[in-house]
Amino acid sequence: VGCELEEKERFWSELDEVMESIPTGERVVIGADFNGHVGEGNTGDEEVMGKELQRRVKREVSKAKQKAYDELYTRLDTREGQKDLYRLARQRDRDGKDVQQVRVIKDRDGRVLTSEESVQRRWKEYFEELMNEESEREKRVEGVNSVEQKVDKIRKDEVRKSLKRMKSGKAVGPDDIPVEVWKCLGEAAVEFLTSLFNRVLEKRTQQMQIFALRILMEKYRDGQRELHCVFVDLEKAYDRVPREELWYCMRKSGVAEKYVRVVQDMYERSRTVVRCAVGQTEEFNVEVGLHQGSALSPFLFAIVMDQLSEEVRQESPWTMMFADDIVICSESREQVEENLERWRFALERREMKVSRSKTEYMCVNEREGSGTVRLQGEEVKKVQEFKYLGSTVQSNGECGKEVKKRVQVGWNGWRKVSGVLCDKKISARIKGKVYRTVVRPTMLYGLETVSLRKRQESELEVAELKMLRFSLGVTRLDRIRNEYIRGTAHVGRLGDKVKETRLRWFGHVQRRE
Repeated sequence: VGCELEEKERFWSELDEVMESIPTGERVVIGADFNGHVGEGNTGDEEVMGKELQRRVKREVSKAKQKAYDELYTRLDTREGQKDLYRLARQRDRDGKDVQQVRVIKDRDGRVLTSEESVQRRWKEYFEELMNEESEREKRVEGVNSVEQKVDKIRKDEVRKSLKRMKSGKAVGPDDIPVEVWKCLGEAAVEFLTSLFNRVLEKRTQQMQIFALRILMEKYRDGQRELHCVFVDLEKAYDRVPREELWYCMRKSGVAEKYVRVVQDMYERSRTVVRCAVGQTEEFNVEVGLHQGSALSPFLFAIVMDQLSEEVRQESPWTMMFADDIVICSESREQVEENLERWRFALERREMKVSRSKTEYMCVNEREGSGTVRLQGEEVKKVQEFKYLGSTVQSNGECGKEVKKRVQVGWNGWRKVSGVLCDKKISARIKGKVYRTVVRPTMLYGLETVSLRKRQESELEVAELKMLRFSLGVTRLDRIRNEYIRGTAHVGRLGDKVKETRLRWFGHVQRRE
């Protein structure tokens, strides 16, 4: 518009040359100002499509999107598409958040840092201080003899078994080598990794500790007797373990010296980085504490705690330990207060500090004037309920709060995958599978140790049916029976699943004995 005729002709001539140079393919997308036109008409000259071309491009883009979505939904119904299904759920959950990443941070003085360099520097500064801070502790004067014994070499079949058990599709570590590489290398990988892998240690279950505490509280409630419990919290437990204390406790526990030296080699000159929203910080040394994210760290921490508490630890159920979660129980307030002080002294003289603000006290069947528990003259917070190993225990022995908590975490899990569960184009069978693998386990956690009443079991089933109805796009007004909803989604009754988990756990306990 407003150009001379010769200039317009030159433009079209140059455009033709450009178009001829473009290879012919399935689609050609042209970026241009489609709102403009050449000539006096609304649609432009005969050679120019104008708004009509814009509409055609939109239609082609829409068709391409629809085709891609159709291929995606078809792939989700296959075994190969299962990973895409959960990846899609995570992506839609992130897209639904107003703020996906916080790219700012405050410095020591409370000023907000915005530049990437200053934010990375602050993250490094914080974690470098956290992972290298040591408190004063009592020096050990006694030595300990090392255990020199023959240690069997790691066998190839052990490495082969470990590789087979490792799941594919996991995030890589600092070496950027995914597990799929080791699996593809076959026997060459087994040969190389044989010298690096250690034997796999069997895990203890949290349910055993939760069950022991609930049974103890139930017996004292039935007998109308007081039970005093202190839940001990350690400040930054894994980050405060002194390395010298770790070597001492390993040798004191009878760990072969060869294994001690292997662990020492793992911790020598260890360095780490912090991944944050603005990138990755520079490396820094870590000279205190256990390695974060290592499968060996919980076992090493258990060795340290076992040795440090040897003089003060009582038999179960009066003392229950699972990693850094410690419960001290007694029939009298004075006794539990005395035991707490003994634990504090045993731990803090070795640099394991008891948190004054997070350590809590609970009394079962409390009578009037039971009093409070003090730690070095400071009153320990008294509570009526406590979240122990992810399961809520109440001083009155009831489990109503735990049931409500299971419903709440179930809805939280449902919302995280609602981008998939509420998609009308995804089949009910796939939705049921996502629900069974993502949402239901959060609702069932720890329930094998809980004595549910019919009313509480009904609360869980009502919440589950609401989630399933939302997922399938039906309401109570549609007058569809619950059995049909469960059958469509291939989801059985939650009460039956609870019974199944109890029987499975009972069998596990029987086999341990």
